[in-house]
Amino acid sequence: MIQYLRILLAPYLPDRDDERGASAVEYGLLVAGVAAVIVVAVFLLGDYVGGAFDDTNTKLEQGGVVERP
Repeated sequence: MIQYLRILLAPYLPDRDDERGASAVEYGLLVAGVAAVIVVAVFLLGDYVGGAFDDTNTKLEQGGVVERP
């Protein structure tokens, strides 16, 4: 009986297999967006962070006290 109802209602019910592919694409785009944000942040902050490490290293080599900006 249930099998018969499934056959009758099949044309009216959404196909669930199509949604799996769409979800995979959406997750892929989300991961690509997060990766792009991380790359941009590294490029924008890379020089600042590198400079801070260089300043700290120079102060430590000179035996001075490291001051916070």
